[in-house]
Amino acid sequence: MKMNKEDARKLLEEASKITPHQGWVEHSKCVSYAAGKIAEALNLDVEKAETLGLIHDIGKRTGDFKNHVMNGYTYLKELGYDDEYCNICLTHSYLNNDANCTAGGIPVDIPFRNEFVKNHTYTIYEKIINLCDLMCTSKVNTVDKRLIDIIIRRGAHPNTQYHVQETYKLKAYFDELLGYNVYDLFPEIKENL
Repeated sequence: MKMNKEDARKLLEEASKITPHQGWVEHSKCVSYAAGKIAEALNLDVEKAETLGLIHDIGKRTGDFKNHVMNGYTYLKELGYDDEYCNICLTHSYLNNDANCTAGGIPVDIPFRNEFVKNHTYTIYEKIINLCDLMCTSKVNTVDKRLIDIIIRRGAHPNTQYHVQETYKLKAYFDELLGYNVYDLFPEIKENL
């Protein structure tokens, strides 16, 4: 089943009523906004990018942040949504097709997730959500500020340097695709420094 932005908004609104934490809801709205701006600049489907941004963290709706990627994937699968919507829950946290390339430490071993991330060909939309997830709190920030935020909250781990390096590669990838600094799409970044 396809999902549109309105469907995603409804899912997020329903989740906001039951979640014990609201920060991820505002973060998801910001990711949606930023993804839409990047998609528009690349002449991609803006609504699709915004939709994926709204639902990427939907697995946090029950407050179980540690397993949110699998929870979101399973939840959307159970609702009958197509793979491209379910997959964003799995791919948004992992760069470089590596489940160890994530913020917050080495994740628990989940064979299905690890194999999926390793063998999945990330779409341009999934890469956009990867980047926006690493630029957004409830506001659009530089990746520097967002990475520092993550390290302060979650600590430094054996994979932190690897994750930071891959984050900068991802930003450079989009800078090259655009032909200019992705931050130029977000003048409000200066206000959020």
